[in-house]
Amino acid sequence: MKIFFAALAALLVSAPAGAETPAPDAMIRQLCDDVIASIRQDSAIRAGDWSHISALVESKIVPHFDFRRTTQMALGRAWREATPQEKEELTRQFKQLLIRTYAGALSSYTDQRIEVRPPRAKPQDDEVTVKSVIRQPGAEAIDIDYDLERAEDGWKIFDVRVAGVSLVATYRTSFAEEVRNHGVQGLIEALAAKNRERART
Repeated sequence: MKIFFAALAALLVSAPAGAETPAPDAMIRQLCDDVIASIRQDSAIRAGDWSHISALVESKIVPHFDFRRTTQMALGRAWREATPQEKEELTRQFKQLLIRTYAGALSSYTDQRIEVRPPRAKPQDDEVTVKSVIRQPGAEAIDIDYDLERAEDGWKIFDVRVAGVSLVATYRTSFAEEVRNHGVQGLIEALAAKNRERART
């Protein structure tokens, strides 16, 4: 799981305000350069300062992720059974869990180099997959695929696959077990408990 979030943390920052929406691969490539520069310039992030890390995550990562769709996909068929209030709370708790995980990944960045490949997609496509490779000294290269959807305010990431393994699918297994044993409300309570535990660390 650490690889998932290290990959996201190494890519996701805001595009300049008012800029024309770029192609998805161009966006990923530019975001990669920007966030790496930000990490290198901010010694507090590298030292693990939680206030600097969380501020970066909230302002830069959150706007580029469709947490509701990610939550819906991770929950699977149980999403249809959840009430509107449960859907809202599930999304909020899952978002908080992912944010705190992203923040931990930011502080562990070292010298990874990311190569982004042009997607095989048509200009009118509303969903695309951007493939990339993370190379790091002394370690095997890692293939990272990003699934994005076109939104009114730009492209949004809703799933990530590392070496073919989906972030959404990874959570779907544990979510399904929790819902099967304790229902949707039980999953909400379990996520809330994890978030409280991580807040204390």
